[in-house]
Amino acid sequence: MTHQHTHSGERPYLCKVCNETFSDCSTLRTHQRIHSGERPYTCDMCYKAFSRNIGLKTHQCIHSGERPYLCKLCNKTFSYRSTLRTHQCLHSGARPYACPVCNMAFIQKTSLMTHQRIHSGERPYTCNVCKNAFSEKASLITHLRIHSGERPYACAVCNKAFRAQSSDNTSMHT
Repeated sequence: MTHQHTHSGERPYLCKVCNETFSDCSTLRTHQRIHSGERPYTCDMCYKAFSRNIGLKTHQCIHSGERPYLCKLCNKTFSYRSTLRTHQCLHSGARPYACPVCNMAFIQKTSLMTHQRIHSGERPYTCNVCKNAFSEKASLITHLRIHSGERPYACAVCNKAFRAQSSDNTSMHT
């Protein structure tokens, strides 16, 4: 009977957290992991955990080096289908995610979401040492190096070390 829901469009299984509905109970159970944070599938190599087995299988391509997704325009290969789709936007020039405030357009939805913090003023990444807040996680990571003293980027010419990587410190500097 449950399989028939797929064909009829009936979605009798309700998520009590977000009210999304599903045609079968196993899909509902998988969905509920979003809310519970349960991640029962773990990579044996790096111990990263996933809520779905397909997420683990796709992730394992990183370790195996397998790159099954081919760009037919330039023959570049990718481990993830989503990365191929993003790459293909470079060829087409497509920028499907536009900011409703300033109309700036982006290839990736996550880039749009990060950009929108400029308009909202949201700074969700806070330094646990000095409480400075940042709109991007990468900015917080770079900032934390002030406190730790870490300088992981070195000039290839003189070995001077820097907190962040930039074209200024990878080429000639003063």
